[in-house]
Amino acid sequence: METKFTVALVQMAMSADSEENLGRALEKIRQAARAGAQVICLPELFRWPYFCQREDAALFDLAEPVPGETTRAISPLAAKLGVAVVVPVFERRSAGVYHNSAATIDADGQIAGLYRKMHIPDDPLYYEKFYFAPGDLGFQACTTRFGRIGTLICWDQWYPEAARLTALRGASILFYPTAIGYHPREKDTCGPAQRQAWETVQRGHAIANGVYVAAVNRVGHERPAGGEGLIFWGGSFLCDPLGTVIAQASPDKEETLLGTVDTKWLEEVRRGWPFLRDRRIDAYEGLQSRWLGEEKDSPQRAQRTRRKRKKVDR
Repeated sequence: METKFTVALVQMAMSADSEENLGRALEKIRQAARAGAQVICLPELFRWPYFCQREDAALFDLAEPVPGETTRAISPLAAKLGVAVVVPVFERRSAGVYHNSAATIDADGQIAGLYRKMHIPDDPLYYEKFYFAPGDLGFQACTTRFGRIGTLICWDQWYPEAARLTALRGASILFYPTAIGYHPREKDTCGPAQRQAWETVQRGHAIANGVYVAAVNRVGHERPAGGEGLIFWGGSFLCDPLGTVIAQASPDKEETLLGTVDTKWLEEVRRGWPFLRDRRIDAYEGLQSRWLGEEKDSPQRAQRTRRKRKKVDR
């Protein structure tokens, strides 16, 4: 592996034609490779407008297996260009079992990893629980020709546990293919705060884990269910292990961002801020509880904690 590799974040607008979207994605991969990109990430569910704005069982027909049409179209191109590509897919696992997934295709055209979105939202116009089963492959990183990368998807980006566990798998960069935007009626009043929170929390993941973070969003005003629809806010960005934004896209235009992941810089940052070294892995058992506010300390609980601390693998 190289100590440095170049990543590309493809910020796209989606049409109603899935074949057109795939063709445009293939061309953007070519353009990114010509510009020097080695690892390229596409946005969440890039084959279609964001269909989760309504609940419609007929839309399960959009799903495909992995490997499937999308990965088979991108794999030979990745091999020809010698690049790795993070490919979001609406995955059909079996009849009635579907996932919001991302396959990582390595520079030899082979699938190096598959991630299934773990955190599934259910909000107005984001009715993902209707479509997607929660991921069951856990948080992972995979090795590509250029470096070890981790992939999480959209709603996962709000959870520090997801970023931490993926970083602990050895990822030097966390990719977040994303479809996030404003409700039009809220854009003026809540929009700036929402977008700032979205960026801030991900920059925090970079800092807390000493990794690069790449958020890859879409743009455009989409109304597949009629009504007001959603305005996707773009703003795709790459930040370094200090949370410094290296590159950022506009809020409303298609762009392909390029940036460098430098594992020597990652090493230097982690030596100065050794957050992973100083973690109290003997004291985090509460993270597996839904809520601790009403849990009372007891001699039995204290004894269990002491036993666990003695057994911890240092």
